[in-house]
Amino acid sequence: MSARRSRRDDPAEAAARTRRHLRRLALLAIVLGGLCLVSVRAALAVPADPTPPADPTPPTVSVDINGVAGSPSTTLVVLAATTVLAVAPSLILMMTSFTKIFVVLSLTRNALGLQGVPPNQVMAGLALFLSLFIMAPVLSDINDAAIQPYLSGAVPFSDALTAAVGPLHDFMTAHTRQEDIALLTRAAGIANPATPADVGMQTLVPAFMLSELRAAFIIGFVIYVPFLVIDLVVASVLMSMGMMMLPPVMISLPFKILLFVLVDGWSLIITNLVASY
Repeated sequence: MSARRSRRDDPAEAAARTRRHLRRLALLAIVLGGLCLVSVRAALAVPADPTPPADPTPPTVSVDINGVAGSPSTTLVVLAATTVLAVAPSLILMMTSFTKIFVVLSLTRNALGLQGVPPNQVMAGLALFLSLFIMAPVLSDINDAAIQPYLSGAVPFSDALTAAVGPLHDFMTAHTRQEDIALLTRAAGIANPATPADVGMQTLVPAFMLSELRAAFIIGFVIYVPFLVIDLVVASVLMSMGMMMLPPVMISLPFKILLFVLVDGWSLIITNLVASY
């Protein structure tokens, strides 16, 4: 054991062992460095022909807006419904009976001498629901001819739009005077249409509104006459009694309301408005 301890503690042999370990570590480092250099060169190598082969068929881009079985997608339907709701007030005013009904109801209120009763909201609501009642057959035809075929995918959007305009065109043509159509035709400087079906919507819509306003004012004049007679009678009685300072409206208003209620005025007006269509 003393010989082994002396050999282990020999400085020359320890130095020789250290040199051997260093040579081994150096050889291992050289081998690893070579492997890394080969890997880097392989990663950075550029192919001889970097251009990919040309595709004989160029790529195409297509957008499909239809849903299942050719029907329009839900997004498109929601977008169309939102657009219709946005322009619905203009369509109701220009292409339905709303304008005529609302004007007649306003003239009736003024003939009675009532400035704020019924309020505008009540008259607008009554006019709206009466318009829906009158336009129900037209809306049903639009639903059958345009909306349902489009939702089922049977017709495209352009054909559905053309089919939807047809019932509205027929309704407005039936309630528009020829004089108003001729007026707008001359104002536009276009040739006279051969048949009512040839009248364009850009001419028919304002002509229809003119006819509706004319009819509303005629009805309003008829409503005004009996109430005007009551005002004249009350004013003459007050004049003969020397009551100059008493406003005739304070005396005539109860009599006008009583007359309107006795003859069931609202029912008469609404019945005649609906019957005019």
